[in-house]
Amino acid sequence: MIKQLVSALALCLATALPGVAQTGIGTPVTAEILPGWVKADGTRIAAIKFKLAPGWKTYWRAPGDAGIPPQFDWSRSDNLRGVGITWPAPKVFREGGVRTIGYKDELVLPITLAPRQTGKPMRLTATLDFGVCSDICVPQQLEVSALLDSTDRTPTPAIAAALAARAYSGSEAGVRSATCSLRPTANGLTIETRLDMPPAGRRELVVIEPGQPGLWAGEMNSKRSGGTLTATGDLSAMSGGAVAIDRSAITITVLGDNRAIEIRGCTPG
Repeated sequence: MIKQLVSALALCLATALPGVAQTGIGTPVTAEILPGWVKADGTRIAAIKFKLAPGWKTYWRAPGDAGIPPQFDWSRSDNLRGVGITWPAPKVFREGGVRTIGYKDELVLPITLAPRQTGKPMRLTATLDFGVCSDICVPQQLEVSALLDSTDRTPTPAIAAALAARAYSGSEAGVRSATCSLRPTANGLTIETRLDMPPAGRRELVVIEPGQPGLWAGEMNSKRSGGTLTATGDLSAMSGGAVAIDRSAITITVLGDNRAIEIRGCTPG
């Protein structure tokens, strides 16, 4: 599984820049900061808005085996203590036998900003490393910066809509139980999740995020039987060593035709 990931990323990186130069498409994505509003506790709800050229898509935090996971560097910001990201529910793309997870056309990514000094202006500077794909994959690095000094408390419609588009929590979606069984393999572990929950649509894709540095989860094979959704896949250590799992750190996301559900943690199965 790790070899497949490295090969996919190497292919994207090897073909990206020459492909752009040859096709003359220009920049396939732009980004800007939406300043948002200030909450009563002093935190700010803002967003980064990505605008993609027609036919291009970018990736969710867990992009699939052929995708490029996004990374954000906020370290050059001023008066910023912490950042929380709320991901809108992504779409599943199935093209040429490859399954990736992400967004097309436009992505408004809400961020919750905690200042070091409440009531003082904030300079938000972010370096964004991510991938976009059409017929080719192009790694991108963009820098966005804005002075956030307004005290407006009126929610921005575009950001509010993106917040409303997040995945349902397990309790909101009626998840009754979530268990994880683990079995050692030559390269790590096989994980099987069993979710007692109502259907999220005709097609349901289960995504596992281990929640621990150095661990990689491969694609899951999902099937439903009545009220139970079962998914099986592999967990591997990037270093190739032994794998230890904290079940409470695992995030299980179900992407269905009708809705997305995010479940935090699982119990032994």
